[in-house]
Amino acid sequence: MGSKNKLKRFRENETFGNVIQPTREEALAGNFPLKGKWGSEFFKNDNPIVLELGCGKGEYSVGLARYYQDKNFIGIDIKGARFWRGAKTAVDEGIHNVGFLRTQIELIEEFFAEGEISEIWITFPDPQIKYKRTKHRLTNAEFLQRYKRILTPDGIMNLKTDSEFMHGYTLGLLHGEGHEVIYANHNIYENHGAPKEVTSIQTFYEQQYLEKGKPITYIQFKIK
Repeated sequence: MGSKNKLKRFRENETFGNVIQPTREEALAGNFPLKGKWGSEFFKNDNPIVLELGCGKGEYSVGLARYYQDKNFIGIDIKGARFWRGAKTAVDEGIHNVGFLRTQIELIEEFFAEGEISEIWITFPDPQIKYKRTKHRLTNAEFLQRYKRILTPDGIMNLKTDSEFMHGYTLGLLHGEGHEVIYANHNIYENHGAPKEVTSIQTFYEQQYLEKGKPITYIQFKIK
């Protein structure tokens, strides 16, 4: 994507009512105005709130919002020029139960209060295969504890990935730490039992993986 297109998308994001773009300084100030108030102040309802971490173009967040109009969805990514696509689609289609937050995922607790989130999706994250990159894996032990603090007591986690490494690493961690694995499958399109939104919503890159015959894995779990 050219720099002119990026700048254009950044400017357009600023006009969308479904996009929130705080600075890092605002996040770390500890007084983010929507923290604990996303339902009442942003979505104007008390429906459950679901996050997609590393949402990319926002395809999954928008797809989930279409399916579940009785839930609110927030796609989170640091790259605003990417989720511009999802934000614009939502505006164009009049989808009011989805929004986008531009920030780094390690700052997630600055934006959401304890128990404010009912469910979290992690879709096709960078597996960070090198050992020295372990701290950046979105399912490492430290990140899981961050998620636990903002999730409701019965909050659900979902990991969908094309990385066999990420799938295996996460399953091993979950079993090793005693978390509850609800469902796990190493090839969801050749096996039955996955929730419908796992197979019926596909991102652009997921479709490319499938065309190449690459298996897509999925884990649903609860953090203990």
